[in-house]
Amino acid sequence: MYDTDKRKLLSALSHGAIFLSTAVISVGIPIAILLVSDDPIVKENAKESINFHFNVWFYGAILGVLFFLLGWLVLPLLLLGPLAGIGYLLHWGLTIWAITKVFSNPDTPFRYPFIFRVF
Repeated sequence: MYDTDKRKLLSALSHGAIFLSTAVISVGIPIAILLVSDDPIVKENAKESINFHFNVWFYGAILGVLFFLLGWLVLPLLLLGPLAGIGYLLHWGLTIWAITKVFSNPDTPFRYPFIFRVF
């Protein structure tokens, strides 16, 4: 049997690592947890967190390219329209949801909706 408190802590740390930054450094925490832990639930949560990191980077790159190419057209929508901050709201909201689910149900790995999974 696995320690529930340790499972909660490591799973929440895996998902919460993205709060440190969206840079490459924050993905190192779930990778380290994936390599060190022997708990299957913690490993699944670490994999899901890594996949979420990749999605944030991928969609950020797409938005960056679109803004570079069509910035003068998109800028008013981003600053004044309903799209202002929706990416950050999803990014932070999904992460907070993952952490609360991990604490409320530590025996089930959390799965982010609407993301592609690398592994």
